[in-house]
Amino acid sequence: MAKVKVPSAVIAAGGLVGGYGVARWTKKRQLGGAVLAVAGAAAARQWRHRAGDRAAGALTAGYVAAFAGSHPLAKKVGAWPAVFGVAGAMALASWAVADRRG
Repeated sequence: MAKVKVPSAVIAAGGLVGGYGVARWTKKRQLGGAVLAVAGAAAARQWRHRAGDRAAGALTAGYVAAFAGSHPLAKKVGAWPAVFGVAGAMALASWAVADRRG
């Protein structure tokens, strides 16, 4: 069976959206945090493999900043729009730095 690689942009954006969704729907922030962390680790592994340590470090910092930045942004635009906004920004950065290289 062929191994299917999910682009790191999808993993990173999915981790941000999925982490928030799980935390909201289960009312267990720790569970949402676990989703966020697992997706972040999986994306970081791909970033390191595809773009190197420096890029992986920068993208990981961006992932954490996107998570943190979604909180104050949510107060201005609402929770879901904030999460989708930072997830989209993270997906774009991930694609530009790591995924478009193949």
